[in-house]
Amino acid sequence: MADILILAALPEEGDALFPGQGAREGGSFAVRRLAIGRHALTIATCGLGKVNAALCAGMFGGEAEVLLMSGTCGSLGAAPGAYWLAEAVQHDYGANEPGRFRRYRAGDWPIGAAGEAHFTAMADPGLGLPHARIASGDSFVACPDAAADLKSNLGATLVDMEVGALAQVAARLGKPWAAIKAVTDEANGESAGDFHANLVRAANVAARQIDRLAAML
Repeated sequence: MADILILAALPEEGDALFPGQGAREGGSFAVRRLAIGRHALTIATCGLGKVNAALCAGMFGGEAEVLLMSGTCGSLGAAPGAYWLAEAVQHDYGANEPGRFRRYRAGDWPIGAAGEAHFTAMADPGLGLPHARIASGDSFVACPDAAADLKSNLGATLVDMEVGALAQVAARLGKPWAAIKAVTDEANGESAGDFHANLVRAANVAARQIDRLAAML
């Protein structure tokens, strides 16, 4: 039986995963444990941001064979829907230099020549979802100028606050990782309202794809 850890930042995202199933546990994070087919799943609601995601992934990832994340994200020009996050980059990790912010792969020395800044997910088993690069950082992007910067300088088409941290932890632990997120907003001045209006719907869209993914692993 393969052990799989699935993180979700928000309760709405976590509750959308295999709803009503599993035994709930107390502790630092809300956790449910259940068996689906040949897999033992741990579903953990980590909270917002990179520190919460990294701490939760570190606490529970050691006992898992695969680290997954489900939830919602903002669009940097991507169409609505769910995406397989083939690459993740932390957009707020790097070096402040005169006239620019140079981005590096999180955990690397932010000095000298910068190589590829992204982490690469495990191979897509054939879900048929569009692939995307997501930019993660400890800020809610609700500004067209900031969104344009992430798109043009990082090649990202989606933005969130956690996947890049999950990817970094997985790389450090030597574990495969994957993430599926669905769009709630367009990272602009309307994003706060759009996010809340679309949160539950998008969380359920992503959760249905995680259900399919678990069956393929």
